[in-house]
Amino acid sequence: MIKKTIQEISKEYDLELEKIIKIVKKEKAKKVLLQFPDGLKPYATIIVDYLEAKLPKVEFFIWLGSCFGACDIPSVSEKDFDLIIQFGHSPWNYGKKSEIKVLK
Repeated sequence: MIKKTIQEISKEYDLELEKIIKIVKKEKAKKVLLQFPDGLKPYATIIVDYLEAKLPKVEFFIWLGSCFGACDIPSVSEKDFDLIIQFGHSPWNYGKKSEIKVLK
């Protein structure tokens, strides 16, 4: 696989990275879990590198488990993460499925 730059990936996918940076700052999140659909997983570390450069005091984690759509929130404790960011999903009303704030 050819390694792509964040600029090349952003031309193919609307990642909304500036929106993510703004929300992470607003939420004062320190530990953020990123959930990617299979098509974006090969680029996950490139996206994390970009976000870490912009938000050096935030720890980013990549969810490597399954991802079956917007209603598939990782089963993690709210003690472990401040924010979950799902890439490639449409907004969905989660109700009380997760105590952790979820950005879609």
